[in-house]
Amino acid sequence: MAATEHSQGATCPMDFILRILMGPWTTYIVYNLRTYGPQRFGELKRRVGRVSAKMLTERLRTLENAGVVNRSYEPTIPPKVTYSLTKRGHELDKVLDQMAKIGLRWEAEDKAARSLKAAE
Repeated sequence: MAATEHSQGATCPMDFILRILMGPWTTYIVYNLRTYGPQRFGELKRRVGRVSAKMLTERLRTLENAGVVNRSYEPTIPPKVTYSLTKRGHELDKVLDQMAKIGLRWEAEDKAARSLKAAE
């Protein structure tokens, strides 16, 4: 997947990564794998919440194909499949930390603005 070329001929180097991360539930999955470490499918599904098994499987496959998530399979009975972030996935750590800080700040600012507006 190449960076998107705009009408002026410029490209956005972030486009490639953002297209991977912008899928539904993707940030929840990456956050949980990063926060809690390697997890089996059921554990990850419980932590992510309302995501369906089909959607979780789809997003995990997408992240695996992008080299962000590793899928480790052990042929036991029942089979043991564990998901974890790859080295490539961990390259996003600092960026995601910063985005989380900004997100919390923006959320607080918006909540305060709504409270002020409601009080008027």
